[in-house]
Amino acid sequence: MRDNAWLSLRMNRIWEMLFPEVAKLNNVDIRFKGKWKNKFGHIKRAGKDTEIAINSLFMHDAVPEYIIDLTIAHELTHYWHGFNSPYERKYRHPHAGGIVNRELKKRGFGHMLLLERTFVRKQWLPIYRTIYKP
Repeated sequence: MRDNAWLSLRMNRIWEMLFPEVAKLNNVDIRFKGKWKNKFGHIKRAGKDTEIAINSLFMHDAVPEYIIDLTIAHELTHYWHGFNSPYERKYRHPHAGGIVNRELKKRGFGHMLLLERTFVRKQWLPIYRTIYKP
């Protein structure tokens, strides 16, 4: 099963390889948190630091790694766009006009976005029902 150390390593690799021009202007913590049915992750400020939370149900191997990678890249895009980070905000709204998906496509995540759509429509709910035990 995946843990927070694995997640942190994954984020650092994605950041280094696919967001090299985005400087880390503050401490960015990433962790598995929450058990959400309709949310894969979020980014928020924690004082001067930034926290990225990834759905803790993604710790299970039933969730493909590309979903986690895409979620991390999505949140790093928000960071770079100035949402819950020290960067100046580039847009008024975090998803205005599809800016996140456009950025992800520019960075090579286009194929993963297509896979994610199929995952959400056909696979996520059965996986969620299997691994979520309230």
